[in-house]
Parts: sequence; structure tokens; C-alpha cells
Amino acid sequence: MKPILPGRTIGILGSGQLGRMLAIEARKMGYGVQTFSPDTNSPTGQIADKEWVAHYDDLDQVRAFAKEVDVITFEFENVPFATVQAAEEFAPVRPKGSVLHTTQHRLREKTFLRDAGIPVTPFERVTNEAELRAALLKLGYPAILKTAGFGYDGKGQVKIFTEADVPTALSQLANQESILEAFVDFERELSIVAARGADGSFEHYGAVENIHKNHILDITIAPGRISPQVASNAIELARVILDKLDVVGVLCVELFETKTGALVVNELAPRPHNSGHFTFDASMTSQFAQQLRAVCHVPLGSTEQLRSAVMVNLLGDLWENGEPNWSAALAIGGVHLHLYGKSSARPGRKMGHLTVLAESVEVALANARLARNALQSPQKA
Repeated sequence: MKPILPGRTIGILGSGQLGRMLAIEARKMGYGVQTFSPDTNSPTGQIADKEWVAHYDDLDQVRAFAKEVDVITFEFENVPFATVQAAEEFAPVRPKGSVLHTTQHRLREKTFLRDAGIPVTPFERVTNEAELRAALLKLGYPAILKTAGFGYDGKGQVKIFTEADVPTALSQLANQESILEAFVDFERELSIVAARGADGSFEHYGAVENIHKNHILDITIAPGRISPQVASNAIELARVILDKLDVVGVLCVELFETKTGALVVNELAPRPHNSGHFTFDASMTSQFAQQLRAVCHVPLGSTEQLRSAVMVNLLGDLWENGEPNWSAALAIGGVHLHLYGKSSARPGRKMGHLTVLAESVEVALANARLARNALQSPQKA
């Protein structure tokens, strides 16, 4: 396969903050950028040469977009498979459409992982009340009922603690095809962001530790505070998954570490991931530059981490009492601010993040918490 070299054009399906950071890296390396999504003045569109504004099911527009670019990747996996198929008629899509097809649907994803011998939470397919009750008898309480497709950041899922929760769970998911998963009593949540080239080359950013709040990633600690053996096991699972899926690009593997130190794969994201944002400041090659290298068939870059790092998400809630106090946060050593160019803040919306670098994760974590608290401090007159 011939490399797609600087000067050519990258197409991005999706136009959020992940695409924005990919576009920034593409700009630095001399690539053109076009983005396609239903949104205008989007985070990616602000950086791109051209912002295509159309629905993903407008396949004529998708084909026109694909004709103007040299390779297509995505920053948002909830793109219809038909959209990818239409784009593939005119430009290579990496990771390929089959990777998207598997990972955008929880039931297909879990089935793939189980059949590949990857440890996953016990699960059952559910389409109606009778199947849900049968699955609960098999898996027990508590359990989590999730829609099979198009869910992220805790959307499309509900926990079932007792029999009394069954009617509520069914009404919330409205008889959509769903998956019931056994509850995992985990010690911590981890993730591995990794990249694979077309030649099978593999690079990873180590096992990082994630802390969620209201189902949304709140803090990432890199490297994770885990044993070397757990980290090694997590990396090997990621390697196997990327190989078996034949990924060309970046993929994130989200895992649970159980109380006994065992690992269970929870979800896959076939793109750069929120838990890899720290790489923009802390690594020799960011996850976004790595995605660009992989899909363009140029050699993968070094993933060496230069300093310990903590990433803190900034949600729209921070704007509730007015503009956050950026000066106070930036006065703290090692703080890097990233805002995504979104026009309005609302509770739960990812507006940006802080990356804090230090000589140890303990210091980085302490400074990250100080910085976020400082954002809510009174502004000086």
C-alpha cells in the first residue's frame, strides 16, 4: 500500500472535539482536512478546509465528500454503516467499515470478543420482557440493561437492582434490541489506547486509570496506579483485539480490573478516546498524530510518555455561574488548557479538558484537582 503523504487530504466522518484535535495534528503535518457531519461551525469544522454539512444518510453527499479526499477516518463511531459503505466506493476508510460495524453495536461487539477468547462480562441478548426475565434468572442481580446500538457516556443503559426495577428498565429502553450484562464488582476502570498499522505494527500508550462521574469520564491518570503484571496483561489483550479486528488506525480498549486483579473488557472505541487526551501534551506522538500516521500508512510514532499526566474533563456545568476563572487554573504549574470551540455550554457537555504534567502521578493529580477548583474561584476585578 502506498503511503498518503503530506499535501494530500484527510476526510473525517464526525466533527466533534476528537476530529478537531486530529485536524490540528493534520495541519501541523501539512495535510488538508475536510469534515462531514450534520453540524455547522463544529469543533472540527473550525479547523478544516471544508465543512460538509449534511445528514449521514444523505449518501449522495457522502459520495461527493469521498471524491474530494484521499483517505477517510472517523472520530465518532455512531455513523451508519451504510454511510461508510458509500464512502468506501471512492476513498479508503480506515479503520475499515467492518470494524465500525462490529464496535458500534454492543451485542456484535461482545459476541466478537467472547468468540475471540477475550474475557468479557457474561451477557444475554434481550428483545422483550420474557427474554429479560429469563436473562435475569441466568445472570442474577444486579445487572445492566443496555441498548444494543448507539450508546455512549452512559446513554441507553439502566441498572436493574431488583425485580421491582424491571418495568422501569423496559419502559426506558422501549423494547429496542438490548443486551443484559452481569454487574462487575471492579477495583478500578482502565483503558488502553493503541494503534495498528497496515503492516501489523503495534504501538500503545500504556494502561491508564479512569475515574467516571455520572457515567462520563471525569479523570484519567497516566500511567495508571496498577501493578506491572496487570498493565502487561491489559496491553496484550489490546494487541490481540486490534489484530483480530484487523484495525488500521487507533482503537481504545476499556477494561475493568476486578478485586482479584483479573481483567474484563467492557467496551471498544475504534478511534482516539477521551482517556487518551493526555497524549496531546505528555507523549512524543499524540493519539491523534498516531491515528493520522496509521490511516496514511506512514510509520507509527514513538508513544514514549515524557512526564506523568492527569487529564480532567471540563463539562458545561462549570459555566453555570459564568465564565470559569482560566487565569487561576493556568497559574498552577504544569497545567495545559484545551477548549473545543463549542458555542454553548450545557450540563454534561464536554467543553474542554485540562492536562496536568508533573514528576509523579500523585503530584499531577493533586495539581489537577487544584486547577479545576480554581476554575470556580471568583474572578479578580
